[in-house]
Amino acid sequence: MVGGTQNDVLKVSPDADEAELMLQGQAEIWGHMLAFADSMALKCAVELRIADIIHSHGRPITLSQIATSIDSPSPSPDIACLARIIRFLVHAKIFTAAAPPGGGETLYGLTPASKWLLHGGEASLAPMILMENHPSLTAPWHCFSSCVKEGGIAFEKAHGRQIWDFASGNPEFNKIFNDAMECTAKISIKAVIAAYKDGFRRIGSLVDVGGGTGGAVAEVVKAYPHITGVNFDLPHVVATAPAYDGVSHVGGDMFASIPCADAIFMKWILHDWNDEDCIKILKNCRKAILEKTGKIIIVDAVIRPEGDDPFDKTRMVFDLVMMAHASHGKERTENEWKRLLEEGGFPRYRIIQIPTLQMIIEAYPV
Repeated sequence: MVGGTQNDVLKVSPDADEAELMLQGQAEIWGHMLAFADSMALKCAVELRIADIIHSHGRPITLSQIATSIDSPSPSPDIACLARIIRFLVHAKIFTAAAPPGGGETLYGLTPASKWLLHGGEASLAPMILMENHPSLTAPWHCFSSCVKEGGIAFEKAHGRQIWDFASGNPEFNKIFNDAMECTAKISIKAVIAAYKDGFRRIGSLVDVGGGTGGAVAEVVKAYPHITGVNFDLPHVVATAPAYDGVSHVGGDMFASIPCADAIFMKWILHDWNDEDCIKILKNCRKAILEKTGKIIIVDAVIRPEGDDPFDKTRMVFDLVMMAHASHGKERTENEWKRLLEEGGFPRYRIIQIPTLQMIIEAYPV
């Protein structure tokens, strides 16, 4: 039978009748319909720096303590509004809420999830939350049905130009975008360095294609100082890149040519492009490395529709993110990667699973 709470509604017995199944279906549709509230509440928490405020106290704190610490032009933030947002995030297990032993106001604390909302940390998704929920990036999602009916690129339908042109002409958005890419690079590169030790020890030079502001290749060079690193990206991107020991910044176009090195590194690059463009990029990578000793190191998602690890659903979601933001970009299954690599000149490969959203795809020309 179906119980009386929302959670119980979703728990239907194996011998459920049609009415029970319809009730379950209704609850699921309501949940999917309003799922954007999760993102908006997270964005609010990041903008208000709620996790940072709690963290700065070193212990769970009251709602009034959180409110008085919020950077606001108003001397008295709307505490009732704040309470509703935090109540939602507590229910989502982003924050904890507990009554103090001696009584008094509820104390709100951090969870393993909310620690990823802290600004400036080595493990922070705060910039990515701000980017993915930026109005400029949510607008293309409303163009999906138009893309199905007419074809075309969702971002271009929403903004009249593709995302790279939009970023180059919008310094504020360009910074938000670069900050988001840098924060995800920190997370994934830590996992890559830990899992790919032998792979980095055997190379002397590494070009990070589409490396943004250079954070990823800088971490590799820091861990393996014998490597000469090159951060390669569009000129307007590397123009804002900071200096890193052992890393040079080179502006250019990966569709034209790629600097030569022992190995080419690409993190979250190929998923931005369609198969034809990816093959062009891979062929330029092939030209930039030696045939017998060169290799490419791809850090990207591998979709497993029947997979059940903690990131498999998110990898499927990212395929829709690519449809919203990229120029015909997509996430790929292993079979799709295999065909792409073969046509790009890399017939031999292996996939290394790492504890993050992406995986390592190591590929060789022979």
